[in-house]
This record gives sequence, C-alpha cells and structure tokens, in this order.
Amino acid sequence: MKLVAPASVPVLSVRDLCVDARTPEGRRRVLEDVSFNLNPGETLCIAGESGSGKSVTSLSIMQLLPKASLQIASGSIQLGDRELTKLSDRAMRSVRGGDIAMVFQEPMTSLNPVLSIGTQLIEAIREHQAAESGKAEAIARQMLDAVHITEPGRRLTQYPHELSGGMRQRVMIAMALSCRPKVLIADEPTTALDVTVQAQILKLMRELKQEFGASIILITHDMGVVAEMADRVAIMQNGRIIEQGSAMTVFDRPTKLYTRQLLAAVPRLGAHAGTDGPPRVGSEVARVEVPDRSPVLLARNLNVTYGSPTRWLFKGKPPVSAVTDVSFELRPGETLGLVGESGSGKSTTGKAVLGLIPFTGDVVIDGKNIGGLSARQMQPIRRSAQMIFQDPYASLDPRMAVGAAIAEPLIIHGLADKSERDDRIAELLRRVGLQADAASRYPHEFSGGQRQRICIARALALEPKLIVADESVAALDVSVRARVLDLMLELQETMGLAYLFISHDMAVIERMSHNVAVMRAGRIVEMGTRREVFESPKDEYTRALMAAVPIPDPRARQII
Repeated sequence: MKLVAPASVPVLSVRDLCVDARTPEGRRRVLEDVSFNLNPGETLCIAGESGSGKSVTSLSIMQLLPKASLQIASGSIQLGDRELTKLSDRAMRSVRGGDIAMVFQEPMTSLNPVLSIGTQLIEAIREHQAAESGKAEAIARQMLDAVHITEPGRRLTQYPHELSGGMRQRVMIAMALSCRPKVLIADEPTTALDVTVQAQILKLMRELKQEFGASIILITHDMGVVAEMADRVAIMQNGRIIEQGSAMTVFDRPTKLYTRQLLAAVPRLGAHAGTDGPPRVGSEVARVEVPDRSPVLLARNLNVTYGSPTRWLFKGKPPVSAVTDVSFELRPGETLGLVGESGSGKSTTGKAVLGLIPFTGDVVIDGKNIGGLSARQMQPIRRSAQMIFQDPYASLDPRMAVGAAIAEPLIIHGLADKSERDDRIAELLRRVGLQADAASRYPHEFSGGQRQRICIARALALEPKLIVADESVAALDVSVRARVLDLMLELQETMGLAYLFISHDMAVIERMSHNVAVMRAGRIVEMGTRREVFESPKDEYTRALMAAVPIPDPRARQII
C-alpha cells in the first residue's frame, strides 16, 4: 500500500478555526481550534459521529455557512497563498468549483430537479472555464464518460429523477471534477448507497484522484470507508479534532477512547462465523421462551406489480414486476435478514407482507391470511405486526409530541385509558433507553438515534409479535447504530419478537439474523441459515455483495 509523503507546502491549510452558532440563548461555539493540512495528492478523511463538526468544517472551507445561524469567529483557511476567510463573496464564487469543489451527501437535493443533467453540467463548465457552449458540452460528455456513466450523450438530456442514486452521485462527482479543482471535498458521498455501488464510487474516486491529481477531503462516519480511502485521518468529537495521524497509525494505535469506540462499533463481516444466531446482548437479559413455534409470518408466491392499465383516453404506465414468486416463513423469536441492492424488491416485500400495498399470492400473519382484506379488516391484525421505517424523522409528525405519537396506536385500538396510557408511554420510553420526560418533547429536539428509539417504542406499543424493520439503522452513525441494534436484540430476547430485517449492509445482516434471504431483481436468489449463506454462499450475486463490504483495516485496501 502506497502512502502519500507529506509535502512541504500544503494545498490547503486550516488553522485554529472556530465557528459560533447564534441561538436564542446567545452565541454557542460549535467548532473549536480545528487545525489540519491537506497535502497535494493526499486523501484526508475526517471521521466522527453526527454533530461532531465534520460538515460545519467543510462548509466553512467552502464559505457556505448559513449566515443567519453560523459564523466563523476566528482562525485561518488558506488555499495556496489565498486566505479564504478574507475573500469577498464575488471572489469566493470563482474559487468554488474552480479551485475547490464539493460533493454533497444527497445528490437528489443538490441537483436541480427541473433542469437536465446536461444543462447543469454545462453551466458549471462555462462558469469556470469560459468555454463556449459546444466545447462545454463536449467536456460534459467526457466527464460523464470518465465517471463510467453509460450513454453519456443520452444522459445529458435526462433529468435527476430518471437516474439511480449511484448514477446521480457519479454526476455530482463529474460536475465537481469538470473544472479540475485542486481540492475535492466529499461530504458523506456514499452513506445512502448500496454496498456494491459504494464500492464503485470509492474506486472511482481513487481513479480520478490519480488521473486529475486532486487532493481529497472525505467526510464520513463509516470507518470501513476511512480504511479504504484515507492517507491521513482526523477524528472529530464535539467540534474538536481529538486525534490525527496516518491511517495505519490511527487504526493500529488509537490514543483516544472515542477513536477506539468508533473502531469497536464497526460491524465486521465474518465476526460471527461459526454461530447460528445473533449474539447475546447481556447476561442479565432473561431470554423469553415462546411455547408456540408456528410461523408468525408466512409468504407464499408473493408477487407485486407496479403500473396502471390504459383506461379510456388515458395511457397507463407499462406494468413492472417488482416482486416475483417470493416465499419464506418467520417464526417467533427469529430474525430473517432480507438483503440486496436498491431496487431489488426488499422494501416492496416488507410493505406487501403488512398489506400496505396490493399484492397477489398468500401472506399469513399470526394465522390470518390478509389477502384481499380491507383497511378496516386489517386493523385488528395491525396489533400483531408493526413497521419501523428507515427515516425516523419522516416517520414522526413534527407537530405531535413524542408521547402523543406513541399513544396514537393505543387510542386507535382502544387499549387503555388516559392514566394507563401515560404509564405505558413512560414504560416504553424507559425500555428503549429514554427518560419519561421525553414524552413532552418534539421530534426535532432529539438526535437521529433517539428518534429511531422513539419509533421502536411506538412500534412496541401494541405488543406485536412481528416487526418489519426497513433499513432502520442505515442513516445512523456507526456507534449509534450499534446501540440501536443491541436494543433490538434485547427486545427480541425479552419479548420473543420476530423481525423481518431489511438492509443492504451485509455486516449488519450477519449480526442480526438467524436466517438470510438474498434478493435480486425482485426474486430471492439464495436463502438459508446465517451460517449457510455467509460461510458457504452459493450464488455469485451473494458473493459479490460480500466482496464489496469495506474492511475496517487499511492493510486490506484495494490497490488499483
């Protein structure tokens, strides 16, 4: 593995950077004395949990802090011989894109939905390279080809919603590199991507760094990605850089407890080899024994088709088969991990088995076939089966206090009076690791991990036998994710819950599952016990998913 030698003159130097936030109570320091250098041709990974100051640091470098709420209080940001904190807005606009470019976490919110890909790429090229329209279009085609997007000419005419998440992220990288910047800042560029698409994006960034000679600041909470990409690592906590060094040094000899905790929280593929089920989360947890072992969920020849037929003068969309002949069963106290890439049919399967979308075939929940039931007829079955969605903030009504959100299913099913509900809410909050006074607060007052705990509490309110967890930890920091997974395992042990656990993360699936089903293009291509699937995978697609998982060890880095 080749490490970049430190250069005598850094391309970017940040010194004693402090940023203040304006709050109703006055100014609050959110960045404190942040200092680092970025050398030519180097990849610096800034790692830490949400709220540690990673994104604020990147926005400070780009001079994109929202002026109404955040302000640089002191410090220096020097690009070559230019002090960026002293530049006017007009001068800084020429720096952005030309000298420093940024790839944001969510490409769909970064790209203009009403402008074609070509229009947005060409606009950036003409702005920073003073190229006439024909030359700018030719450069745009070349950049799409450089990031391995097929049919670049056709893609230029398409709009963001017509591309997959991975392709949109490639467009953002193409746009960022189109003007040959000296520094590329990538803020969580792979967080929402499948493991195979993530591997492709990371490989692409390494290739483009070599081709264009850019220096990269990669911001992430995924220590596997850090190990894969970093020459040097800076660990942030509470607005400070607490540890900094070469990737090998930080991974082999971390000096701070927080760094060791981040590394320990990373799910490692193969860590549970030789075992048949998830690990026990604590000897003090009493495992409940479920006397009835009949399936709580049974799916037979499940099919889901999207599209609408032509009616009268209105032309319908051609039918698309999203799920085809999917069959499985799930027993109390067990977890079936459903894994695959985006578009493989995982979430559609999860919604179908709960009767949230139309389907054909048989779905039996707690002995009752739900095929063809109306919403009213489904209501009593909802007590047996609940769902936890990927985005906890979107799952909670921002105008409803947490206690009211948890009480809502109890009210709908008429299960308790007011005083009983209050006691039940306090107990549910305690069970998921929150204080009873959280009931009077609103979703925006909690962190992402706490909001997901609230969603789990709401799902538990009806004491269900089955929970469908759809990418329920995908958006969480690695350490928060570990705590939520431990909580779910503990609840399973104490309540005998059955989980249909949907994820694209093979390491998380390995940790959580008793049995595993691998989906591709709407079909289950492989299914078996956890040991069978992870230790003796039979399908090439399963092996490809496992090979794409980043290994949190710089020594295992892929060399191109």
